[in-house]
Amino acid sequence: MIPRYSLPEMSGLWSDEARFSNLLEVEILAVEAWSLLGTVPAEDVATIRERTAGMVTTADVAEIEARERITNHDVAAFVDVVAGRVGQPAGGWVHYGLTSSDVTDTALSLTLTRAATLLVDAASALEGAIAGRARELRDVPMVGRTHGIHAEPTTMGAKMALWALQIRRDRERLVRARHTVSVGKLSGAVGTYSNVDPAVERYVCQRLGLRPVPATQVLARDRHAEFAYACASVAASVEAFALEIRHLQRTEVGEAAEPFRTGAQKGSSAMPHKRNPVRCEQMCGLARVVRANLVPALEDVALWHERDISHSSAERIILPDSSMLAYYLLVKFAEIVEGLEVFPDRMAENLERSYGLVFSQPVLLALVASGLDRDAAYRIVQGSAMAAWEERRPFADILRENPDVTARLSEERLAACFDLKAALANSGRVFDALDAPESFD
Repeated sequence: MIPRYSLPEMSGLWSDEARFSNLLEVEILAVEAWSLLGTVPAEDVATIRERTAGMVTTADVAEIEARERITNHDVAAFVDVVAGRVGQPAGGWVHYGLTSSDVTDTALSLTLTRAATLLVDAASALEGAIAGRARELRDVPMVGRTHGIHAEPTTMGAKMALWALQIRRDRERLVRARHTVSVGKLSGAVGTYSNVDPAVERYVCQRLGLRPVPATQVLARDRHAEFAYACASVAASVEAFALEIRHLQRTEVGEAAEPFRTGAQKGSSAMPHKRNPVRCEQMCGLARVVRANLVPALEDVALWHERDISHSSAERIILPDSSMLAYYLLVKFAEIVEGLEVFPDRMAENLERSYGLVFSQPVLLALVASGLDRDAAYRIVQGSAMAAWEERRPFADILRENPDVTARLSEERLAACFDLKAALANSGRVFDALDAPESFD
């Protein structure tokens, strides 16, 4: 991922230095386990620990890459460099009884687990930011839209409370994905422990905070696909919310706007008046990349027999990129939410722009309650609604001129149908869910 869309705390987990450091830790722990079993002399373990201290630097990475140009095998090159650094005889115990995937898959799980923890924390922070704004805007009325058309009244707080609940579900998915990928395997070429004692696997995984699991030569890739889906779900949620803000910021709507640094930020290189929702547009664009990464993650599940290497090249791109982008989206959208500008007066104005048509359902129900057939009531209300729109007159006035309505509804009953407070009386129900104790941990 390019630096523009990555944050250091996440990108640092995926650096070459971090990757080789994790591989090294797996290798050293395996040697320690062999020593506990009486296979490797304790002094050789001490030598390996001592002579690899301080690895892996940028210079070490360059040395490993140079060696790979000879071996055409990155793990073999890594083992050669480490063994050479340690020297003989101790260096000969590095990678003892192991196959490459024992080391790389276990090290990758360690990285994914740490990445998932960052994502869980960022999702929690975003949920908190959204929930805070939702409570602040709980009673700010606005028009609700379906198909982009005025529907019925809602509140900005209710809208954002639903966002917070969705991010909460994303956090739950990330927690589950973290559990799924927090596994390791050191069971040899086809997973049968033919040349490695199962005790080595147990020791290494325990020291790394991972769970040893049955595997072929590689860990099953449905685990990695679940992680990729959790990232894609985060991206889809942020995209949905950002898209909503983009609509609300349109000139014709003008109900909300993403943060803008007046006096410093420029909306257009040519038009000084422009204040574009560029940050939300960025969120939508990056979400497409994360979502697209899910396809190769799922395709990586199917490998030949006990393993092939078709998954490896794809994972070197999609797992770091999905992690970094999902994290970037969570952190940056939290900034947008915290600085989001909301314009209640414009919301109230837009509520009136459809001449009260947002109250058509209460009128329909009142007519049905009066004993009128539902379809007949619907046709009466629909005809009056279309007349209000075409004549640009208040819907209530059109209804008052309709004898089919006045014959059944008193003025008081008709007026009650247009009560905004009544329409929003139960809109706070979503906050009951938001404030309820979380059922997942």
